[in-house]
Amino acid sequence: MRSHRWLNILHLVIAFACAVAVRGAGADSSGPVSADPSQAWNWHLQSTAIVQGDPGFSAAYSGPDSLNPQGEIKETVSFDLYAGARLWQGAEAHVDGLMWQGFGLSNTEGVEGFPNGEAFRLGRHPPGAIVARLFLRQTFDLGGPSETVEDDALDLASQRTASRLTLTLGKISVKDIFDNNAYANDPRTQFMSWSLMANEAWDYPADSLGFETGFAAELNQPDWTIRYGFFQVPRYSNAMPTDMHLLKAWGMVLEFERRYKLGGRPGAARLLVFDNRAHMGSYQAALDAPERPADIIATRSYRSKRGVGINVEQEIARNIGVFSRLGWSDGENEAWVFADVDYAGSLGVNLAGEGWQRPGDTFAVAGVVSGISHVHQEFLAAGGTGILAGDGALNYGTERLVETYYQVLLAKALRFTIDYQFVSNPAYNRDRGPVSVFAARVHWEF
Repeated sequence: MRSHRWLNILHLVIAFACAVAVRGAGADSSGPVSADPSQAWNWHLQSTAIVQGDPGFSAAYSGPDSLNPQGEIKETVSFDLYAGARLWQGAEAHVDGLMWQGFGLSNTEGVEGFPNGEAFRLGRHPPGAIVARLFLRQTFDLGGPSETVEDDALDLASQRTASRLTLTLGKISVKDIFDNNAYANDPRTQFMSWSLMANEAWDYPADSLGFETGFAAELNQPDWTIRYGFFQVPRYSNAMPTDMHLLKAWGMVLEFERRYKLGGRPGAARLLVFDNRAHMGSYQAALDAPERPADIIATRSYRSKRGVGINVEQEIARNIGVFSRLGWSDGENEAWVFADVDYAGSLGVNLAGEGWQRPGDTFAVAGVVSGISHVHQEFLAAGGTGILAGDGALNYGTERLVETYYQVLLAKALRFTIDYQFVSNPAYNRDRGPVSVFAARVHWEF
């Protein structure tokens, strides 16, 4: 408990500052619909419900982390209450209370590009609740043209300059800041697959629910941004407890973003590099040991995982955009946070409904290919298990999936989506699948 004391103190300080600022905001402060550039405080709600299932598929065998070949239906529900307050010039405090309930297919195992981004590895029934985010953000204006920040769940309405320095400290989702993409980023309103909401080859710092404590700095200029982050990592693979050995366990990430216009159409390209260190096992050490199934837990020591990612988005015509991600990691040591992916590539297209007189609707389709290193293949073939993979044996093939969805805007804050995913070689195994996954999603926000 002592090791977490400084985190608890930080959380209490941020919460107290937020409460003081809200109390002093005055009668002119407004809720989530305010467009006041000097907005003093806000609050927002969101809820997302997903029902997802598959009819079953052929499988020569199953293991401890396999997708159930008999078919199943699962549902997940999330509810967030967000609140933000302005503390002083350029400073904001934000808190996010999360409630979640439900489970992913097969307890969120058996597919690397797992089909439900709202399905946490820590499923719950009855509901669970945590403070998912609690952070301070300080922005220093450095000059240049003025920009308007719209009021939303994690931002207060304000004015800022195009040249600025932004510092963030506290508990966040690392994906709030890094590896963003206009067309494939949020499983609550866009693609649902894990492989399309982020670069799966990036084992990005997070606990089982997707959040972690750390610090980020962003230097923004009119045409480019450079970002750096230093975050804590879990004590165990894909777990909730945080490893408090800050000199031995951490995740660092550096991202450069270049914004441009191609043929008069806006686009952006991002280059991301990362270096994670945690109490990881070694695939080769597990194979060298006599135990079978291969036991990676017995080989754990403080080791590193490094990699790189590319993220591109481009509008190619009015209401039509394309995107792609490419990622690679060294594939030598245990997957620690996100997924058992050592390299991945995705490509997709997004069509806005204005083209067929449905301006609030969206149709999108994307494909993903992911794979693992040779030593990682040998480890799984020897009966080893990872975060999402572990069939007890392996007839290796790259995992390939296609996802498509149609989202209908039913009202200003209410969206309904139907979604289909087709997965070949789930968890890299040619002896299992393919599998079709069907889903319906309702998303509401205020």
